[in-house]
Amino acid sequence: MTTSRNLIHPRDEIMQTMDRIYRYRMTTTSGGNLSIRDASGDIWISPARVDKGNLSRRDIICVRRDGTVEGPHPPSSEFPFHKAIYDARPDVVSVVHAHPVALVAFSICRQTPNTRLFHQAHSVCGNLGFAPYACPGSKQLGANIAASFAEGADSVILENHGVVVAGDSLSNAFKRFEAFEFAGKTLIKAAALGNVKLLDDHQLERAARRSVDFESLDPPPANAIELELRRQLCDFVRRGCRQRLLISTEGSFSARVGDDSFLITPTQQDRELLGVDDFVLIDGDRRESGKLASRAAKAHQAIYRRHPHVNAIVFAHPVNATAFSVTDSEFDVRTIPESYVFLRDVQRVPYGVQFGDGDQIADYVNEKTPAAILENDGVIVTGRSVLDAFDRLEVLESTAEAVINARSIGSVQAMSDDVIDELCREFDL
Repeated sequence: MTTSRNLIHPRDEIMQTMDRIYRYRMTTTSGGNLSIRDASGDIWISPARVDKGNLSRRDIICVRRDGTVEGPHPPSSEFPFHKAIYDARPDVVSVVHAHPVALVAFSICRQTPNTRLFHQAHSVCGNLGFAPYACPGSKQLGANIAASFAEGADSVILENHGVVVAGDSLSNAFKRFEAFEFAGKTLIKAAALGNVKLLDDHQLERAARRSVDFESLDPPPANAIELELRRQLCDFVRRGCRQRLLISTEGSFSARVGDDSFLITPTQQDRELLGVDDFVLIDGDRRESGKLASRAAKAHQAIYRRHPHVNAIVFAHPVNATAFSVTDSEFDVRTIPESYVFLRDVQRVPYGVQFGDGDQIADYVNEKTPAAILENDGVIVTGRSVLDAFDRLEVLESTAEAVINARSIGSVQAMSDDVIDELCREFDL
């Protein structure tokens, strides 16, 4: 496997990434700025005072190495700190600054989120830093931020301001920014439930060491069933990202093709940008040649082998359900009829079970108990089809959010045993 060259022009990459950040509601019309330093040393940056929800490629500004500016607008007023970061870190080629609500909350409390609640966030966010307050656009702000990056930080909270992250590409900087905000949101939600459980070094290492080993397969031409499932997975993974049920760096979705074959998301690819040809066919102990399957593929495989009526599986990290996963708070779905009918009783899976050969995780989900909370790792949901699994994931996250909100109002009242018995009779549960 070789890393492909990035052939997207900086104007287009900044425009597309800002559109995504704005669409995810991680910045405002006037807030935030993105930049790329190209191989020649020129810096491409979003403009000042232009609607972030309606950028065009011609709006992106280029500041040449000699300081001359090309473009129809002034560069972002925060250009000085972008330049200061690049001067302090030769390895950095992209910077993202914005004001996502969770990280802003931490910034005004003058705290930095602890990313050890979740292995992927800890890995992706890198080293964390904190920059003291200075006036936006000032040289002092640039000096404060650059000092934190010079000390090795990758993600920096700005006191009473927001966040800045850097990366070796705009794609990776975005993923870091998204994962950092996800960690912040999850911590805030979890604080409403109880004490947050953080991962120790051994647990983080265990997650980092996991891998899958499949032999290479040159599959025959795809039949109509496989083609349809590729399309469905592509559509629902993209929808899941846009509804914030999945994040770009983590989560896996699969669909059964045959008795011992299934399609699954690839590893280390941005989930929202997947195309139909990116999904990996697993057939027995072989995987489609030229592709790398999700590291959760063995867990998916074990569930399919154990439970023939399961036809789709999703591992995901929706914020509210993940908040339950990082605390000891019980997730009781006996709150509204739809929740119980769709989910039944949701089990809790001890941390790390899903990193093994898959046999253990198959004990926790089946057709009758289709969903489970994975300690410090989100949720797993199964279904009779791709649509069924996605629908259940939506219900799971909506229920989790409703329960968290209800706890801020009063005592959560679960439905009685008589009501549950009636639901079981009416819906043949």
